[in-house]
Amino acid sequence: MSEAPLIIGIPSKGRLQENAFAFFAKAGLNVSQARGARDYRGSIQGLDGVEIAFLSASEIVAELARGAVHFGLTGADLVEEGLADPKAKVEMLVPLGFGFANVVVAVPQAWIDVHAMADIEDVAAAFRHDKGRRLRVATKYVNLTRRFFKKHGIADYRIVESLGATEGAPAAGTADCVVDITTTGSTLAANALKVLDDGTMLKSEAWLIASCAAEWSPAQREAARQVLARIHAEKEASTRRELRGFVDGGLPASLEAEIGAMGGEILLDGGAGIVSLLVPKSTVPVLADKLVAAGARRVLVAAPDYAFSPENPLFDRLIAALPQKSANAA
Repeated sequence: MSEAPLIIGIPSKGRLQENAFAFFAKAGLNVSQARGARDYRGSIQGLDGVEIAFLSASEIVAELARGAVHFGLTGADLVEEGLADPKAKVEMLVPLGFGFANVVVAVPQAWIDVHAMADIEDVAAAFRHDKGRRLRVATKYVNLTRRFFKKHGIADYRIVESLGATEGAPAAGTADCVVDITTTGSTLAANALKVLDDGTMLKSEAWLIASCAAEWSPAQREAARQVLARIHAEKEASTRRELRGFVDGGLPASLEAEIGAMGGEILLDGGAGIVSLLVPKSTVPVLADKLVAAGARRVLVAAPDYAFSPENPLFDRLIAALPQKSANAA
């Protein structure tokens, strides 16, 4: 019987899927759908033992929580909303740099004296006194809203669960204010709403997330190690540059110490005088100048696609987060 594969949940459509494909491709992990865009299972070219499951962003959270997928790409807002105790169910491995949005508290612009969460308590008291009812808050983020309002000591309100366009609820008369997700705030402004100064409850983006509830066999952990090694190598390379040059006699000891102090690594300092350094991008001008001062006639700068090393901090974080029975699975 063949080993069960490592399963990675990827959004099944839209911009999130496009960005997920691009993220994996940058790390040399090209996602393939054998039967085209309608195929709900896929693979990674050249990497055995990995299966892609195409799911909605919210389904990915649920499948991570029950251990049906090992990795998932989805928004932090969905994790925080969908899981009562995210840290017990999943490990947030790495932010992906797309899918940015904020979950915010927004109130009518006509509430000219309301600027912060502390003012909401006064508004709620006024609604109770003048209208004999609680403040109504429209949202799809019920759990996030409850936690955030509790944090600010606000209890006299009622949540109106939103099934449609949340930002239109105050104008429609079904709610007084909203908790909604926004990227630019323009839709809220178009509906005569404003975000409170301290009303941003979550700054969200897409993450690569691991399930702590899944079964992690040795084969699945090895596949995860390979996937995470490539992702880390690409991210590491994106922040570094290789400097190459010829320095007769090699690097002076004082310059070697400076390179290390600036976060650089000496990849090659051979007796023939050929020098290769891997250094943080920000240090390139300074270290190139020092190589020239040390005798290099020309310093070439290259941007590596990947920077592999024995260190795999993403995999280390995964193993540390797994329950002992999974981390030590034979």
